[in-house]
Amino acid sequence: MSITVVGSVAFDTIETPSGRRERCLGGAATHFSLAASFFTDVRVIAVVGEDFGPKEEAVFKAHNIDTTGIERAAGKSFFWEGSYLDNLNEAKTHATELNVFGAFQPKIPDSYRDSEYLFLANIDPVLQKRVREAMPGVKLVAGDTMNYWIKDHKPALLEVLKGLDILVINDTETRMLAGNNSLVRAAQEVLTYGPRMLVVKHGEYGATAFFGKLKDGLDAKTFRAPALPLEEVVDPTGAGDSFAGGFFGYLASQPELTAGVLRRAIFYGSVMGSFAVEKFGTERIASLTREEIDERFQCFVELTHLD
Repeated sequence: MSITVVGSVAFDTIETPSGRRERCLGGAATHFSLAASFFTDVRVIAVVGEDFGPKEEAVFKAHNIDTTGIERAAGKSFFWEGSYLDNLNEAKTHATELNVFGAFQPKIPDSYRDSEYLFLANIDPVLQKRVREAMPGVKLVAGDTMNYWIKDHKPALLEVLKGLDILVINDTETRMLAGNNSLVRAAQEVLTYGPRMLVVKHGEYGATAFFGKLKDGLDAKTFRAPALPLEEVVDPTGAGDSFAGGFFGYLASQPELTAGVLRRAIFYGSVMGSFAVEKFGTERIASLTREEIDERFQCFVELTHLD
């Protein structure tokens, strides 16, 4: 089953204790689509500038990602520069240049309209809502957001949440969105805004899934998945989007949605996030094999198995 993802395709300059990379391929839609592509077909809606060339295109094509929906515009692609020298869990932004992304108006190719899964990556909630409304026939829709949209564009974001099945955000964003410092109470509040499932990312500490009223009477309980202990984190920039890609990609690969499938999807999300941080940008995910993914999934199973 195909996933359509709308979001950013960008260039990042990143500095961490492991080194520095200039203008490596990044963006939420990039990290998401690469991770999801190991599980199902992926289609991307984004905009890039004239600096996005054959080298960058080849990264998508190597994973059979449909780039029909990536618009080419005059100018430069979205660019972000940041560092993690003080804290690997928190990026310090040095530059943000929207460039062609500043005027982004998502255009949905006709060939994408039969997609059964839709992921609204971290962009303006007005655009998220527009894409959601333009694809009413999708089977399952999930989305992401960030503190900027929560703080300054909350009314528009709340309209988006009404149309989501799943929201994937981190614990700080969950508390901010609900206005409650208790994560459990905040999660319960967020579920009243519309999503049937809330996946809260805890960075190096894993993720927790909270459930509201699911479709078809599916009964699922709160579920916590750990993160795999890693010897070294090189670049955490794409970890959250890679988590979302692994999680949603696995869901799209399954014939039906069950409580067990949802739990395994959380694990696969953690697997993809753990690979993403091992190298800069998309380097590690782009070179992965499905065998490596399944081997690490088994490591997660053994890590959490009681008997």
